[in-house]
Amino acid sequence: MQEWARSRVGAKPTFLLGQAMEQIGRIREIADRIAVAEGLELVEVAFVGQGRNAVLRIFLDKPGGITVRDCERVSREMGVVLDVENLIPGSYTLEVSSPGLDRPLLKPSDYERFAGKRVKLVLKSPHDGRRRLRGLLRGMRDGRVELEEENGEAIGIEYAAIQKANLVFEWGNGTRRREPRTR
Repeated sequence: MQEWARSRVGAKPTFLLGQAMEQIGRIREIADRIAVAEGLELVEVAFVGQGRNAVLRIFLDKPGGITVRDCERVSREMGVVLDVENLIPGSYTLEVSSPGLDRPLLKPSDYERFAGKRVKLVLKSPHDGRRRLRGLLRGMRDGRVELEEENGEAIGIEYAAIQKANLVFEWGNGTRRREPRTR
C-alpha cells in the first residue's frame, strides 16, 4: 500500500462532513421555524449515531418550561416536514424534549435571561489557574459574562473564552432531595 493511502485509511471524506453540517443547518432552520410558530425557543439540535441507531434530538424551552404537549406538537410537525423533504435518508429516531434542569447556555442572550441563577462554566483555557468555575450568574456586560463565585468574588469572563456553560439545579424551595435507595 502506498504511504499516502495508508495515512488515509479510516479517514472520512471531508465533503461528507460538509454535507452533514449543511444538513444539520437545514434541520435547525426547520426546527426553529416550527418552534417559533409554537411560541417556543429552539435551544439545540443534535444528530448522533448512524444507520439504525441514528437519533435526531431537538431541545426546546419557554419561560416556565415546556410541556409534553409542546414536545408532541413539534415532534409531529418536524416528522412530517423531515419526511416530505427527505433530509435524513434511512431510518432515525426523532426525540423532542426539554434541555433539562442543567440546561446549557449557548448564546449571549441566555446569560442575560438566566441572570440570578447558579451556573457552572468550563473555560477553553485556565483563568487564575482554573478551567472550571461555579457561581451565581450576574448577566453580561461588554461581552463578558459576570459571575459571582461561591466565595463571593465577582469576576468577568470573556464570552468567547467559555467552552461550555450549564445551569445548576438547586434543591430547595420546598423540594427535597431523595436519598438513593440501598438494598
